Amino acid sequence: MLKGVPRLISPELMHVLMKMGHGDELVLADGNFPADSNAQRIVRADGHGVVEVLEAVLKFLPLDTFVEFPAAVMQPVDPKAPEPPIWNEFRQTITAAEGRSIPLQPIERFAFYERARQAYAIVATSDTALYANLILKKGVVVD
Repeated sequence: MLKGVPRLISPELMHVLMKMGHGDELVLADGNFPADSNAQRIVRADGHGVVEVLEAVLKFLPLDTFVEFPAAVMQPVDPKAPEPPIWNEFRQTITAAEGRSIPLQPIERFAFYERARQAYAIVATSDTALYANLILKKGVVVD
């Protein structure tokens, strides 16, 4: 164990975060997401929710400042459906970590799956919230 590393950041997840480069993407997936069938690399975070994993990951992963949308979500299939409540939790967590407001880019379901297949890794959680899937684009660390 190391000091200051949240317990839910496994050695495998830390390894993935360390190996990612600028522009690489990380998917935080809910329990219903087909993570195994879409992942180039998969990290299990069973027993955890997406928001708590997001909070822990953002302690180490800077979001890209060179793109309009460094965070994307899967939009509901029903265009008349209200915005999923968890999206507000995503916004609050990202704003707190980044110190700036970052809009979430809604992506159609199958386009989201395709983008997830191209991601560096998928973190599979046990979250039961609907549409609790998030793609993060890694930025650079500036000292």
